[in-house]
Amino acid sequence: MRDDSAAVTVRPAPSVSLQREGTMPPVGGRPVASSGAYAAPYPPMRPGRRNAYAALDLGTNNCRLLIAEPASHGFRVIDAFSRIVRLGEGLGNSDRLSEAAVARTVEALKICRAKMESRGVVRSKVIATEACRLAVNGADFVERVRAEVGLDLEIVDRQTEAYLAVTGCAALADPRAESVVIFDIGGGSTEIAWLDGAATNPSTDPTLRIRAWDSLPVGVVTLAERHGGSEVTRLTFEGMVEEVGDLLSPFAIRAAAAATAPFFHLLGTSGTVTTLAAMHLRLVRYERRRVDGLWMSDAEVSDAIDDLLGTRLDQRADNPCIGRDRADLVLAGCAILEAIRRVFPADRLRIADRGLREGLLMNMMREDGVWRRRGYR
Repeated sequence: MRDDSAAVTVRPAPSVSLQREGTMPPVGGRPVASSGAYAAPYPPMRPGRRNAYAALDLGTNNCRLLIAEPASHGFRVIDAFSRIVRLGEGLGNSDRLSEAAVARTVEALKICRAKMESRGVVRSKVIATEACRLAVNGADFVERVRAEVGLDLEIVDRQTEAYLAVTGCAALADPRAESVVIFDIGGGSTEIAWLDGAATNPSTDPTLRIRAWDSLPVGVVTLAERHGGSEVTRLTFEGMVEEVGDLLSPFAIRAAAAATAPFFHLLGTSGTVTTLAAMHLRLVRYERRRVDGLWMSDAEVSDAIDDLLGTRLDQRADNPCIGRDRADLVLAGCAILEAIRRVFPADRLRIADRGLREGLLMNMMREDGVWRRRGYR
C-alpha cells in the first residue's frame, strides 16, 4: 500500500521560464489561475491561522488530491488521497468515457470533496487531463461532476500539463547540471521537457529555462491496451519501446544537445519511476520519504526494469508497491521510460514523487503572495 498522506514540507523550485516561442507562463509571472467550487478570495492572514489549499489532478488512470498549508518558503502537506479510477479505460478503442469509468471516478471525486470540506480548504484547483481532452463526452462528464459532486473540473491543454509537471518537480534538479530532461509518464499522455541550465543553480540564476517541451499522446493505459499488459514478452516490450521512440523523435531533434551538457541527468515523475525505485530499495510497502528524491544509476534502472520483465502478472499484483490495479500497466510505463533513456542516455535518474499537484499548489500560493506574509511557521 502506498503511503501517500504523510505530512511533508515542500519548498518551491526556482522560477521556470520558457526560452522559445510559446505561451507557457513563468512561475512568478502570470500564475495558473484558480477555478473550481472551492475557489475563493484569499482571507486576511492572522497569526496561527491555517489556510488550506487543495490541488486535484484527474488523469487517465488516477484521481489524486493534495491538501497543503503554506509554510516558511514552501508548503506542508496535511492530507492526500489517491485512487486508480481508470477514467480512460477503453478510450483507445473508442472515443467515449464509459459509464463504468465515469461512475468510479465520480465516487472518488466525492471522497476528495469531503476531504476538502473537512480540511477547510479556502482555495483549490481541480484539473482533468488527457482522457477528458480526447473523449467526445468529456464536456458532459464535467457537467455531471459539477451537478453530482459540486466541483468544477477544468480540462487543461497539454502545454499547461507539461508546464505544471515541470514546476512541481524542478526543485529536484541537480544544481550543478547544465541540462536536465524532465518527464511525467501518465495514463494517456507523457509530458517531457528539456531544462537548460547553468540556470538550474538558484544561487547564480533563479530561473530554470524550458528550452523545449512536448506532450506525447501515449501513456501507460493507452500503450497497454494496444500491446497488452497482462503477459508482456520481451518482444512485446521492444514493440512498445519502438512505438514510443517514434513519437519521441520530434522532441529528440529539438533537444538533441541536452545529453551532452555537464552533469546532465534525467528527472522522472510517475507511478512507473516510483515503482522502480521501490523495487530497487526492496521496500515491503511504499514509503514516499525514501523514494522522493532518490538517485538511481543507469545500471540500477536497467536491473529494475529487467527484474520486472521477468515477473508474471500475479507476481506484480502481489507486490505491495505495485498492486492489482497497476499490475497490467507498469511494464507499459517501463517501455516509455526505456524509450526516453535510449534517446537521452544518462548516468543518473532522479526519482520524484511529486508533479502536477505540487505545481498547482505552488502557483496558487505564489499568486496569493503567501510567502510574503508573516505568521507561517
